[in-house]
Amino acid sequence: MTKASTCIYHCLVLSWYVFLNHYISIQAEDPKKLGIFAHGGQWKYLTFLNLLLQAIFYGVACLEDVLKKIKGKKDIKFLTALRDLLFATLAFPISTFVFLSFWSLFLYNRELVYPKVLDDLFPEWLNHAMHTSILLPTLVEIILRPHGYPKKKKGLSLFTIASFAYITRVLWIYSETGTWVYPVFDKLSPVGLAAFFFLSYICGVSIYLLGEKLNHWKWGDMIQSKKKK
Repeated sequence: MTKASTCIYHCLVLSWYVFLNHYISIQAEDPKKLGIFAHGGQWKYLTFLNLLLQAIFYGVACLEDVLKKIKGKKDIKFLTALRDLLFATLAFPISTFVFLSFWSLFLYNRELVYPKVLDDLFPEWLNHAMHTSILLPTLVEIILRPHGYPKKKKGLSLFTIASFAYITRVLWIYSETGTWVYPVFDKLSPVGLAAFFFLSYICGVSIYLLGEKLNHWKWGDMIQSKKKK
């Protein structure tokens, strides 16, 4: 893609995520749906946190594109570094994890993650917008341009902090309300729950490393030449 096309693409994806976040915030105020968003609101769900994260990432990417165009520079150092860090440690791993974990559980037993009763409350397109279409933009982003990955220790440390923060929030909500964020947690023993969280974390780390491999596979030579410069 040309620089102009990349900028337009990022702005379109940003607009889509802004729309989704706005639409869901309206749904959260619907009296018929208050029970779903009780005890932590929409932000107790990783799905909605991911939508917010994607909006932030594409907002940064779009701003960087615009400023590069205005200033005629190849990079806006701070924004480029922030864009790459967000993509490597959060945007790619979390969106891919949400896609894989949701559809794995949904196909096994949808009642564990997205009970059938929700079909009467939310349109089918919204389910796919939240859990299916999130994968394509992240894959396109890898193909679109190179991203500078941080050193593994730093990158995985940031991902671990984010993962631990979310797990802590899930446990805190349960300790305060006696209600699990997702039905699947209610089916697990304490040992099973610990194993679920651990395996989810390992899956997330694997996705992080996969993103790094894909980025290097597509842009390895260019990344190496940039580092030498």
